[in-house]
Amino acid sequence: MAPLDVLLVGPAGHRTGGIAHYINHQHDLFDGAVRSRIHDTATPAPEGTVALAGLLGEERAVFWHKCYRTLRALARFPFRRRPDLVHVHASDDLSFLRAGLYVLVSALFWRVPVVLHVHGPTFDEFVADARPPLSWFQSLVFEQSDAVIVLSEYWAESLAGRVAPEKLVVLPNAVTPGDFEPRDDADPPRVVVVSNLVPRKGIAELFDAVDSLTDEGVEFEFVLAGDGPLRAEAEALAERHGTVTYHGYVSEAEKRRLLSEGTITVLASHAEGLPFALLEGMAGGNAVVATSVGSVPEVVGPENGRLVEPGDADALAAALGDLLADPETAREMGRRNRNLIEDRYAWDHVTDRLEALYREVVGRPGRQSD
Repeated sequence: MAPLDVLLVGPAGHRTGGIAHYINHQHDLFDGAVRSRIHDTATPAPEGTVALAGLLGEERAVFWHKCYRTLRALARFPFRRRPDLVHVHASDDLSFLRAGLYVLVSALFWRVPVVLHVHGPTFDEFVADARPPLSWFQSLVFEQSDAVIVLSEYWAESLAGRVAPEKLVVLPNAVTPGDFEPRDDADPPRVVVVSNLVPRKGIAELFDAVDSLTDEGVEFEFVLAGDGPLRAEAEALAERHGTVTYHGYVSEAEKRRLLSEGTITVLASHAEGLPFALLEGMAGGNAVVATSVGSVPEVVGPENGRLVEPGDADALAAALGDLLADPETAREMGRRNRNLIEDRYAWDHVTDRLEALYREVVGRPGRQSD
């Protein structure tokens, strides 16, 4: 069987972000049956944007720079070597508008099959709240996609009214379990969080919960890694409490080490798809305290963690305190989570299913490579 030439389209060049993480792992882990290439749509701001910001304002300068880079990359796109199939990764807002253009060029100009892969914590709202002409554009993109991958049954239900049911494919995010070496010997128990430090991640509530538990005299270590606009708050938390360690941005290897040495990982987000941070914490053998958002309730239940409502710092502190008071239960949850990752959320399973999907879509009558 001849290998498939698959072009992966998305912001692979971003330093952080779930889509970049997915594309790069997907590209690295395909075997010889699929030969993948990457068309990077990332739009990093060049040095000249600083001068432009003085004339237009920072937000406008970044917006127009991204538009320019997107249109330039799109203009060059049709002149690439034509693949057997294009796999386009998209989130909401501007990410979808950009990705949608690649879907249309691939489907209507190249006439090759297209798989659209939906990510993004608020894609359900992006689709439900869309008004013309955005809703028309969304419908056209969905119509021209031969398959639409979503991360869970929750997201399949969210798109059921807009995407033909035969096109919807549920395929969760994945990690490589062998990258993590769980240890369960932390004493006192260790809470590890790796996150972008932005408000949407529930950082304020998380820090309030850590303050509350520490003030109550609960014995635990809190290890935080990540960077973002709330970095100063993270540094202040570490200054307030000797049991808090803030690492800033860390490498992939360091992230895996930290998660492997944890007892509990926390996801305090206000909205999520199926975050890699959750799956990586589970692969590291951690129990989970998470907000009940997006796909998370399909992964976390009473046997492997605790769920709380987003934005509730008191509930977050109570759930954490419950597991910290019973570290052996937390360790047992961590072992279950590691097994769950190996059984359901390992990259081996996902790449096999992707290859099967590619071949099924390419084999359908209709668009085909010459």
